[in-house]
Amino acid sequence: MSQPVQKAADSASPYTGSDDADAVLRWGLSEYSPDVALACSFSLEDLCALHLMKQIRDDVRVFALDTGRLNEETYECADRVARKLDVEIEWFFPRHDAVQTLVREKGTHSFRESVENRHECCHIRKVEPLGRALKDLRAWITGQRRAQGVTRTETAVVEIDDAHGNMIKLNPLATWSDAEVWDHVRKHKLPYNRLHDAGYPSIGCAPCTRAIKEGEELRAGRWWWENPEQKECGLHFRI
Repeated sequence: MSQPVQKAADSASPYTGSDDADAVLRWGLSEYSPDVALACSFSLEDLCALHLMKQIRDDVRVFALDTGRLNEETYECADRVARKLDVEIEWFFPRHDAVQTLVREKGTHSFRESVENRHECCHIRKVEPLGRALKDLRAWITGQRRAQGVTRTETAVVEIDDAHGNMIKLNPLATWSDAEVWDHVRKHKLPYNRLHDAGYPSIGCAPCTRAIKEGEELRAGRWWWENPEQKECGLHFRI
């Protein structure tokens, strides 16, 4: 599977407003509801985006991908978020037969053996379910930020997602700093994954995530055996 390559957002994006998160979300929810949803991994950024969405309208949609290898702390966070923000989470799961075939043929940790194997696992557990989640939507929302790593430095607040049929993709927190994210979480007492307090700034599947060391960049704990330029799972392809 080819590597994600970054480029600036498509200039054909219909959004002409400011980079302010609230402005981006108000535009997106007005233009595309009910056919727009937040892709939520229960990261700090996703919690902030969801909280902002709920301030704009009550009937927001949220979906999550259960890869089958999430941390217990992530499931706990999901339940707390659903109760706190009064949302129904639409869960999507990988195809059972695809997971079964992968594990039987290559074992439980084939993703550690090569970038290609890791992308194969991510495709089965994340990318294919994402395709089903987006199937009936016209736009989707993420918590991506430019400060998260070298693969996201050109993230636009609104872009044309050519990897998913040229649908609209909103990244309302693209310009936020780490401090702004934490300030919002603390100010509004949002429930968050307790792994953050154990040194995990970025949390994915359990076997592909570790705590980071002092001085490391935020996503250093994701697929830590790979080069920084390769640290995307395919959910956010830019070609």
